[in-house]
Amino acid sequence: MNFTFTQDQLDFQEAIATMLKSEVTADSIRARWSADGGVDDAFLKQAHDLGLNSMLVPEALGGLGLQAADFILLAEACGEVALPEPLVESVMTTTPLLVDILDQGLGNSAVQRVLAGVLAGESRVAVGHSINPYINYADCADWFVLPDGNSLYLMPREAVTLNEKRSVDPSRRLFAASFTPDNQYRVADGDAGANLQRATLNRGALATAAQLVGLSKGMIAQSVQYTSDREQFGKAIGANQAVKHLLTDVAVQIEYAKPVTYRAAYTVGVSPTRADFAVSHAKSAAARTALMASRHCIQVHGAMGYTWECDVQIWAKRAWALAREWGDEGFHNNRIHEWLLRKNALLGPEFTFGRGSLTDVAQ
Repeated sequence: MNFTFTQDQLDFQEAIATMLKSEVTADSIRARWSADGGVDDAFLKQAHDLGLNSMLVPEALGGLGLQAADFILLAEACGEVALPEPLVESVMTTTPLLVDILDQGLGNSAVQRVLAGVLAGESRVAVGHSINPYINYADCADWFVLPDGNSLYLMPREAVTLNEKRSVDPSRRLFAASFTPDNQYRVADGDAGANLQRATLNRGALATAAQLVGLSKGMIAQSVQYTSDREQFGKAIGANQAVKHLLTDVAVQIEYAKPVTYRAAYTVGVSPTRADFAVSHAKSAAARTALMASRHCIQVHGAMGYTWECDVQIWAKRAWALAREWGDEGFHNNRIHEWLLRKNALLGPEFTFGRGSLTDVAQ
């Protein structure tokens, strides 16, 4: 099997990563903290003009018809620059949910209009979930997809009450959304609603895992640069073996987290109803990596690593916040355990690397 990305995927990722690094800097992130609304509308328009919002939407609905595996490198690049705007969540979670509602014949004309508005860059939609009750940048949304039990409701902004919650990461504007269920806004219920929420959880966790991998890469890049520039006793502190070991440990963990995240993206695309194990594996591995990166990279910066002026704290706080986003370590480890301990679990290299690992389910 060929596990590599295509040249087109790599070229697109490089182009977007270059744009992100020029548009999203530590200084621009700090500027967003004090800006009204908290988002950079010009950046979001640029992302829309590049077609990012429509990447995972079928061509029949006006999108590019790509899969999660086509966007996963871009999600990682967004994490690497600690992008504050919820672009990754919108592309990987929101639009696929709206598409799923329509594909299952559950949606109405309102769902179609809302999706068309998102693709035109005219509307923003926020998604709530019982596992992820606090919604990032909910105050900027025009519509909400919110659960009540197994039912899902597409609610207009005026029918939703928002209660702001503080985050350890000042780049995140979290809100708890409450509403009164109304049948005129219901778009799914019963098993269909439960399946949609399960798929949304997997996509949200996958989007978060990719960003965590990117955050780890961003932190280690800053730390390598700092330890190369900072000198003590006439030599760069990066020449000290203890410092090398701290950063090497992070680099190794990143290489472990990347392939399981890419595999999860592939699984979500080809077998979304059986992606629980792959996504939880990715989220757990990426979160552990990012938390290690925050510890080690702050340590090599010394005491200044904890200060407001040090850029690495921006990435570390994002990692701390996202580690619990869309399910914490305990939640995802439990899903992994359930999969591995099930009767007749499909284990071994023939299932790990064969298509059977994605298309077969142990009974």
